[in-house]
Amino acid sequence: MPIEDILDLHTFKPDEVPNLLVDYFSACIDAGIYSVRIVHGKGRGILKKRVQGLLKNNPVVKSYRNAPLQAGGWGATLVELKQIFE
Repeated sequence: MPIEDILDLHTFKPDEVPNLLVDYFSACIDAGIYSVRIVHGKGRGILKKRVQGLLKNNPVVKSYRNAPLQAGGWGATLVELKQIFE
């Protein structure tokens, strides 16, 4: 999987998401990527709530917020990662 500033969760099973986020964020930091858009889809909001719950407790996450309309709106979350020297 290429490490980019967008992670689309549509191709992953829900039980893969926790470990995926940890591994992906680690790879992003190694690649110097500190802003990531996570596309979780709109649906009923179940995956979004799960993702945001995981972000809340992840020590490498500096902050997160709902994406603006032009970046996916309710179907995506923007994540800022901590830089190593912080």
